[in-house]
Amino acid sequence: MADLRPETLKRITDAAAAQAFIDDQIKALKEQVGESKVLLALSGGVDSSVVAALLIKAIGKNLVCVHVNHGLLRKGEPEQVIEVFKNQMDANLIYVDAVDRFLDKLAGVSDPEQKRKIIGKEFIDVFAEEAAKLDGIKFLGQGTIYPDILESDGVKAHHNVGGLPKELDFELVEPVKYLYKDEVRVVGKQLGLPDNMVYRQPFPGPGLGVRCVGAITRDRLEAVRESDAILREEFAAAGLEGKVWQYFTVVPPFTSTGIKDGKRTDDWMVIIRAVNSVDATSATIEEIPYELLKKIRDRIFAEVKGVNRVLYDLSTKGPATIEYE
Repeated sequence: MADLRPETLKRITDAAAAQAFIDDQIKALKEQVGESKVLLALSGGVDSSVVAALLIKAIGKNLVCVHVNHGLLRKGEPEQVIEVFKNQMDANLIYVDAVDRFLDKLAGVSDPEQKRKIIGKEFIDVFAEEAAKLDGIKFLGQGTIYPDILESDGVKAHHNVGGLPKELDFELVEPVKYLYKDEVRVVGKQLGLPDNMVYRQPFPGPGLGVRCVGAITRDRLEAVRESDAILREEFAAAGLEGKVWQYFTVVPPFTSTGIKDGKRTDDWMVIIRAVNSVDATSATIEEIPYELLKKIRDRIFAEVKGVNRVLYDLSTKGPATIEYE
């Protein structure tokens, strides 16, 4: 496919280039939007967060951010979105607690593709319901980046806003659509977003729903969320944050026999996955020091309910995939 990036757009590799881009985009956004309002699905990921920060600088309260908590985010992520955007940036933020709605719809559904469809449809439905409550919205902000244009005709499918009802006929606002991910991160840093948001590792659209393998249960989902938080904390303390491409935990839908306080248990197992990759088409395994693995194991046993085994996944891509579903 031909290079669609404007000739005037140079690679953004440092703060000066990022600031020049920000200044240009603020001017362009003001010209495009005028006094109208823009609606944005704010997931907390780097793309939507950078778009939100840009739009806040350009149009302030005329940006309406909708953050949908579907119960499948990592520990602390909804709170971080509220803290950064509402409390620090004074954004016009609508927070939607849709945890029960999503998890009730997902109950008993084990097929991975069906899970994805339910999550995507519910997100669209919730977002459309919130949009219908608002007046004066003429534009829809999206975190489309350049690889999305090259790979999927410009539709940011994992943001789940490409299938909004026809009556919500918005004009798109896509200020980072000609940037690569590394450039978006440089811009985000320059905008003052926190490092753990700017350098957030790849996270699937269905969130923890694909790491709570099979039919999602609330206890297993909580085990995934808590063990993932422990893994991220310990990797950060060990200096591996930013050095390992992607790391997370998985809890499969079966139990094994264990023993605790002299009594037999029938509990879940937590699988640790840590891989290195450039473009996700292949992946190698990070060799984690055994002392660190033991520390993570012991914390999971002590802090995560209903777990009696911790495993480390040594599988490369291929023959395995990075995610389990």
